[in-house]
Amino acid sequence: MLRTYTAKYTKIKLGYMGQLVEWPEVITEGKTLEECREMLQDALLEMICAYRQLNKEIPKENALFEQIPVEV
Repeated sequence: MLRTYTAKYTKIKLGYMGQLVEWPEVITEGKTLEECREMLQDALLEMICAYRQLNKEIPKENALFEQIPVEV
């Protein structure tokens, strides 16, 4: 089964932090955006493995996003 998750990347002092919106426990950092993407993918696979071993339900992709305009 193919699932899709939403990644959020934040620029930090040492590079980038990546986190999954639907599964906030999946989080990592990398020196470059590409490195962070790769590490986030690895972290996701590891978390899926851990959840399966613990017989825990894997979070589903069900986020809804919208942008809210505001004048500042």
